[in-house]
Amino acid sequence: MASKKTVTLADGNIVPALGQGSWFLGDDPWARDREIATLREGIELGMFLVDTAEMYGDGRSESLVGEAIAPVRDSVYLVDKVLPWNASRRGTVQACERSLEVLGTEWIDLYLLHWPGPHPLEETVDAFEELVARGLIGAWGVSNFDADALDLFPSAPLVNQVLYNPSRRGPEFDLFPTQERNVPPITTMAYSPIEQGRLLQDPTIQRLAEAREVSVVQLLLAWAIRSGTVVAIPKASSLEHVRENAAAVRLRLSESELDQIDLAFPAPARKVPLEIL
Repeated sequence: MASKKTVTLADGNIVPALGQGSWFLGDDPWARDREIATLREGIELGMFLVDTAEMYGDGRSESLVGEAIAPVRDSVYLVDKVLPWNASRRGTVQACERSLEVLGTEWIDLYLLHWPGPHPLEETVDAFEELVARGLIGAWGVSNFDADALDLFPSAPLVNQVLYNPSRRGPEFDLFPTQERNVPPITTMAYSPIEQGRLLQDPTIQRLAEAREVSVVQLLLAWAIRSGTVVAIPKASSLEHVRENAAAVRLRLSESELDQIDLAFPAPARKVPLEIL
């Protein structure tokens, strides 16, 4: 069983520092049973935050996630996202209702605006608040919003989900400090913490992982959640992979290891436009 490293959100909900992403899950019908079993194993191992979006596979991810979590729905913190072009006052409500039907659940714990779009944010937030009042969502947040864009909200989102890993450290310069100064603070959720696999061959990360006798994935996940305030949502598509991810919560990186990662991937010294995958 993985250890219980958690992050407390501003609304009092306690979520695991490592959750589970689902981008590209559900696309291969032949892998469905394996992917469902993997998500359920991750929940058993303490990664009970599960992230999906209406965009992922045009609902195929939501369908798979819904089936996976159905037997344990009450113990899962479910995150979903509305596409920006659907995020008008009426469109947000309709998108949420569609997602709930595909998921086969009565509520979404956290509903995010996937990235900035064409509709006034006041309309989207009004729709979010209606959904909260109706009990269809527990809370709302955003994804892929930079610091200046957060200032446009009439009230603060609970979470901002952004691209973050050693090769994508731009948010450290101004976005993270802005979120931490907010009252209440806005929690960071990091997607693609291993850069969709592109960091697995990095020589510095490989050397450090070998020295600690852990996998490169585990070292990268430990780096992403090192502050104790960031939630990372890696994807896994096999039981072996999800068990590897879950074990990363027990890994604490030393100052020397962090310094070596800093040398290989320097922290930003100036404002960097928010990157998106």
